[in-house]
Amino acid sequence: MKVLLTGAFGNIGTSALEELLKKGHEVRCFDLRTKANEKIAKKYEGKIQVFWGDLRKPEDVAFAVHDRDVVIHLAFVIPKLSATGVGSEERPHWAREINVGGTRNLLQAMKALPHPPKIIFASSYHVYGRTQDQLPPRVVADPLHPVEHYARHKVACERMVKSSGLDWAIFRFAAALPVRLILDPGMFDVPLNNRIEFVYREDVGLALANALDTDEIWGRVWLIGGGPRCQYYYREIVEKVLDTVGIGMLPEEAFGTVPYSTDWLDTSESQRVLQFQRHTLDDYLQDVRKALGIRRFFVRLFRPLVRAWLLRRSPYYKRRKPSKPQVQEADSLT
Repeated sequence: MKVLLTGAFGNIGTSALEELLKKGHEVRCFDLRTKANEKIAKKYEGKIQVFWGDLRKPEDVAFAVHDRDVVIHLAFVIPKLSATGVGSEERPHWAREINVGGTRNLLQAMKALPHPPKIIFASSYHVYGRTQDQLPPRVVADPLHPVEHYARHKVACERMVKSSGLDWAIFRFAAALPVRLILDPGMFDVPLNNRIEFVYREDVGLALANALDTDEIWGRVWLIGGGPRCQYYYREIVEKVLDTVGIGMLPEEAFGTVPYSTDWLDTSESQRVLQFQRHTLDDYLQDVRKALGIRRFFVRLFRPLVRAWLLRRSPYYKRRKPSKPQVQEADSLT
């Protein structure tokens, strides 16, 4: 198939790109022209088409969608770990122009074609909101209660996709962690007792590629998570990651207490159709070790300093850390 992949050089995009190429699809990549993206694109020179552009510009989008059979729309400004360096919650109006406005531009460009392509829209399990007071797992039919601007943008885009008149499928992803997770203050926003489902990013890429092999996906919403082997409480993930890096678990006071929009998912139907769940958190931890390389030695060597640096990045730690007990002076009269 002739595929347009938006956000092709991001965390999920590169995994999807690899799997699409393995299956012999002709892939056109659409992304912002940055030095980081150019570096990634160069690795695929001769294997892909690259269209640099901005979703906010209808002319860029219209140029990218022509002659495609299917569009996999991944490009989105996210709350944390954004490749732009700015998250959706810090600049919500700007993010909405890209997320919602860009998706609208994409759908309009597709509908204007004589033979419109199909679309797979990448959504998130954040659309369910704070569900820690409910019994897991979440299912497709659960009500949507978006909390963040990011999740509201996803819900708005899901509605546009469903009402577009195009052939569509929506994939709601669980937490596909980038290797640089521990370096971002966003790691502290999730309470340690929060349920969270991990999904290996290459498995997400496989789900997207396998979706093109079946007609069963169209007109439906799918939950894409790692399955029962990848369902954790956040404390377990943090402990495993920080131990792997050599930092060790951080104090509970460093983490937030407001329930976060993550949960466990019922992925039995998506796994039946898409056959994508191959990896576990252990595979991710191996990625972390490989990415750090010799730096793991220096992290361990300067462990106290690294821990102090990380704790300074927590917006909660200074407010909640226990104060040192003060030693009362002895009464001079006793």
